[in-house]
Amino acid sequence: MTNQGISELDKTKAFLYPKIRHVLHFLTKQGITMAGNLLYGLLCVRLLPVSDYAMFVVVFGIQGTLVVLMDVGISGSLIPLVGDRIEDRQLIADYLASLRQLAHWLFMFVAPITIIVYPILVRNRQWSWQVVSGMVAILLFSIWFARVGSSYGAVLIIRRDRSAWYQAQMVASLGTLVLLLAFRQLHWLNAFSAILINVAGIFSIAVTYFLRAQHLLRVTGVPSKEKRSAIIQLTLPATPGVIFYALQGQISLLLITVFGRTMAVASVGALGRLAQIFTLFLQMNPLLVEPYFAKLPRNRLKANYIGAVATTGVVGLAFVALAWIFPEAFLWILGPRYAGLRVEVLLVMVGSAFRLVAGFAATINGSRRFNYWWHNLSTIVLTLLVQGIFLWKTDLGSIRVVLWFGVASSAASMVVNLLCSVYGFVRGPRKIDGHDFIPERI
Repeated sequence: MTNQGISELDKTKAFLYPKIRHVLHFLTKQGITMAGNLLYGLLCVRLLPVSDYAMFVVVFGIQGTLVVLMDVGISGSLIPLVGDRIEDRQLIADYLASLRQLAHWLFMFVAPITIIVYPILVRNRQWSWQVVSGMVAILLFSIWFARVGSSYGAVLIIRRDRSAWYQAQMVASLGTLVLLLAFRQLHWLNAFSAILINVAGIFSIAVTYFLRAQHLLRVTGVPSKEKRSAIIQLTLPATPGVIFYALQGQISLLLITVFGRTMAVASVGALGRLAQIFTLFLQMNPLLVEPYFAKLPRNRLKANYIGAVATTGVVGLAFVALAWIFPEAFLWILGPRYAGLRVEVLLVMVGSAFRLVAGFAATINGSRRFNYWWHNLSTIVLTLLVQGIFLWKTDLGSIRVVLWFGVASSAASMVVNLLCSVYGFVRGPRKIDGHDFIPERI
């Protein structure tokens, strides 16, 4: 082999080995976490009575929406704002302090809405006011600490302390699983104990990330109007879409909660556990995909993007094919109460595959500042148009119709996110006034 050939081989190894090591690290550590979370959820499906599991589903479905509303994308702004200046601890701390101020204001907005709206949403569930009040208190506690975890967890990612990030997730996942099994053995397992165990995991992650971020930075952040403005400018075009998706992400559950029976609520929640199979891939977005594409030279962006999106599509298609050919494999996981949901399993996999591609494209768009006002408005208009047809023509008390509703919504989101990527390649990243914080090569 010539010297030139050896040199090219060395360059290829130098490029590939770190990437492969990061992916294997992720698959090992985060794979254990996701397996623990998935097993926790599936055990709840099997062990809790239908009425108790319906409570569990509603609380964590609404929590997912509120967590997004509590953040509206501001935690995700830390990576593109800091860019390649990851050694500037004071800069990171200042942005974090400014972000924390914004989060406090958001909580003061979200908390009263939760107190008022949640009892209205569940008024047909025939739960006592004591039960509903307890749910509201749990929601407020958990969304606050979920926000703490996302903000301080971003510091660990920026500072490349992925091991600590993974470890906190893994400890919480396995710890909650052990607690669930212990409560089962002691005959203490019910809707509220299952919910509180899950919340304990959220609290554990938040505290761990907070303490680790403090150790990594070792400086006191100073909030400023300038940095709040930079965060707002970067996230504002995406805010309508984030708010929209906060509601859309749980739209199937919300509809079946309002219009359906308890068994339907539990069934949609159980099917949603199957969609968690894709969580491992979605977790790669903030940890591996966003930092990688944020630093990628412009001349290599298009080829990497096309290859990565194509790979993501193949992964989603593989799960759809499996659900089509062997739905029994998924139904066995859910248990005998849900054995008749063959078509519904396929619909869940199709919708999840669309969301997988849409989320991947959206992550890359955010890392390259391919976020524009028209993108979010187009997504909202197209999705509402599709959903308006369903509301007009169908019975949303049916599980199958609600799942078709989710498939159509996910498809609309995927199409618009891919079109936004094409537009970004043609027109370039969005400019932020007075903040040229990302080098031209990015």
